[in-house]
Amino acid sequence: MNSYPLTKNQQEACIEAIKQIVAIPSVLDENSQSTPFGQDIQKCLEETLSICSSLGLETYLDDEGYYGYAEIGEGKETLAVLCHLDVVPADNEADWTHPPFEPVIDNGKLYGRGTQDDKGPSIITLFALKALIDAGYTFNKKIRFIFGTDEETLWRCMDKYNKKEEKADLGFAPDSKFPLIYAEKGLWQLNLTGPGHDELALNTGAAFNVVPDKAIYTGNNKTKVKEALDHLEFDYDDVDDSLIVKGKSIHSKDAPKGINAVTRLAKALGQVYEHPTLTFLNDIVNQDPHATNIFGELADEASGKLTFNVAKIEVTPTESKLFIDVRLPVTADKEELERTIANIAQENGLTYQEFDYLASLYVPKDSELVQTLLAIYRERTEDQTEPISSGGATYARMMDNCVCFGARLPETPDLAHQVDEYIPLENIYESLEIYAETLKRLACQ
Repeated sequence: MNSYPLTKNQQEACIEAIKQIVAIPSVLDENSQSTPFGQDIQKCLEETLSICSSLGLETYLDDEGYYGYAEIGEGKETLAVLCHLDVVPADNEADWTHPPFEPVIDNGKLYGRGTQDDKGPSIITLFALKALIDAGYTFNKKIRFIFGTDEETLWRCMDKYNKKEEKADLGFAPDSKFPLIYAEKGLWQLNLTGPGHDELALNTGAAFNVVPDKAIYTGNNKTKVKEALDHLEFDYDDVDDSLIVKGKSIHSKDAPKGINAVTRLAKALGQVYEHPTLTFLNDIVNQDPHATNIFGELADEASGKLTFNVAKIEVTPTESKLFIDVRLPVTADKEELERTIANIAQENGLTYQEFDYLASLYVPKDSELVQTLLAIYRERTEDQTEPISSGGATYARMMDNCVCFGARLPETPDLAHQVDEYIPLENIYESLEIYAETLKRLACQ
């Protein structure tokens, strides 16, 4: 477990490259006039391609700036490594032990936004390839690292890539955990809109794919809302003119493990204000991360239960809007579920509108790709854990015969999208070796 015959010489260089890329705050900026997703994301893409070039790969930057790739090797087949360089915002930076965009090693852990999702794993896989190059291996497939820049929002980068570029024959996304994810739930993001309110003004929550850890109320009925929160025994801070309801942030795919501050605030507000949006949240959703009152007990053997995250709420004098992230079991009928929620919303004075949808991923466990990757992982770690399904959405679902493979080891906490995101150095070293063996077995002569 602790020997690194292929990658020992690449460990420090890999860590320094991760630091270099993590230091760029590559958060979406929709207001950018010169780049698709913001100057910081563009800078991160260009610096990553520069690192690739320095390692001996040929690079390409999309002329519109949506994506880039780096490749090496020859052959009729292409092995894709699907990466993303954008990150979710580092909200509440004061809560971080170390500044999120000033990567630092502390007690054997490399801290920073993106160290797990997905800059760290992307660079680890890249330096695993460098280890093979340095060892003199040649490649009988083209190995192409594809760097997307809009994964945390609408995947416009990969839509553009698939329109312009050739398909890969096989591949993996180093964007979750080992041993391997063979099934990913469908990702369905939606808005429910309704009437406004003359007295209640709200604009609070988080990104679609994050369970919100705070929700803020600043209205004129502070005393009554505070009494409601006390009665419900919900945790909150009373700061000046604001009540800040506290929750527990986690990725939307794991919504049942979080505490949703928005639905907690709505529960309290429902005791003070009458409004269709509050009624829907409190009587229909009822803080249930599986939305059983809407969809029933929806689950399948391959991927588990449906999850439902109310990420954000807005209320103005003219309109109200809910921002909802749903992860669908791989066998679910999305069109039927659309009809179901649209009808229930209408019955409660709201209107359904789709924001985004990504179809599910399913590669059978007995496929050659799954069995090969699983064997590599098991030989290296002696961990016999079975492949898993996930509510997360990775670029693996954008191409045929691709799965999500690592880079987080089972003992490493899942800190994607959370405060104090880090990756242990030992996880870096072990993943380097796993990925080097993977690239060697899949693409070397």
